[in-house]
Amino acid sequence: MRITCVGGGPAGLYFAVLAKLADPAHEITVLERNPQGVTYGWGVVFWDDLLDDLFEYDPVSAGRIWDAAYKWDEYEVRASGKAVTHLAGYGFSLGRHRLLDILSARARELGVRIEYQDEVDEVPDADLVVACDGAASKIRELHAEHFGPEIDMGRNKYIWLGTPKVFDTFTFGFERTEAGWIWFHAYPFDDERSTFIVECTPETWQGLGFDRMDGEAGSAKLAEIFASHLDAQPLFDHKALSGGTGWLNFRRVTNRRWDAGHIVLMGDAAHTTHFAIGSGTKLAIQDAMALADAVATGDDLPVALERYEHRRKTAMAPLQRAALASSRWFEQLPDCADMPANQFSYALSNRRGEYPTWRYVLHLSTQRRLPRALLRKALSARRWNRARRRVLVVNAGH
Repeated sequence: MRITCVGGGPAGLYFAVLAKLADPAHEITVLERNPQGVTYGWGVVFWDDLLDDLFEYDPVSAGRIWDAAYKWDEYEVRASGKAVTHLAGYGFSLGRHRLLDILSARARELGVRIEYQDEVDEVPDADLVVACDGAASKIRELHAEHFGPEIDMGRNKYIWLGTPKVFDTFTFGFERTEAGWIWFHAYPFDDERSTFIVECTPETWQGLGFDRMDGEAGSAKLAEIFASHLDAQPLFDHKALSGGTGWLNFRRVTNRRWDAGHIVLMGDAAHTTHFAIGSGTKLAIQDAMALADAVATGDDLPVALERYEHRRKTAMAPLQRAALASSRWFEQLPDCADMPANQFSYALSNRRGEYPTWRYVLHLSTQRRLPRALLRKALSARRWNRARRRVLVVNAGH
């Protein structure tokens, strides 16, 4: 089968890897519009569930991702006028650039052809075309009447930034300014950099003058606002290099259907979930797994694509509800910002309306950090069992 993936992000590259593993005879091409080595975004986060899936589907690339990932413990919550609190949990992060390097190298090892600086304006000639070219997918728009895309704009303004300040762990920070509350989600993704996502209401955004600033001036203003968290380190906006700014409103993308003949949607082209739950990369890669499974059955393509769509829509439904609840909580954040520190942290941790397995402990003491040993004790058995299983899988793969 001739397969073309339009989009060289994690979804397209990982699907190419899995499809080639399933059948080396497939002729697979990945078309990426950016130059090789150029990507937008800083670091991505993920958790055990994705790592378990990665080790099951391809232990080779999973081992490389595991080795490169930055591991962090707990969630720290900082807010103006409140004591610092901590939420139990742990996770992993990895620079987007590093993740793409790992996946593209693995794809090439298996014989996948990757073409860069290829701006696709029409549907490629292939037996299967996988549109994984982002939330603003050109392939999807060429057949919008079949896919039925719907786009809802979020109310808040947000921006993805990077900083050389390496945070100890995943950190939420909230600052009260003369124009209202503004906050960040930050996490380290290697030993030298962290992702720093800033969000605020449109009233605060305009009141602070960001509607009149370019990327460089805006980054400097944000570094000033969050100076106590950044230890005098700067913030960087990719768009500032071209004189622009990276401020956006979140676009919630859904589609009535995900396939049109031999064309199928994957990743952000098919769906988006708010960044506040950190699942975008996970969902894109799990799409790739489900699509590879469907294609590998050998069923007629329409049957395989329908099975893929049904499986993923069913699996994603609860996460999409959680993401929507989370985004709406942040849109209404000023209403609960005056809560005492403990209540505020609990509201933040429960913003999705569910009870994740990592919420074993909410540190309510305002005098000291909860000892990491106690946090690890609550989670160590689960983590050890997973890590041991990964080692066994990697050894078996070699």
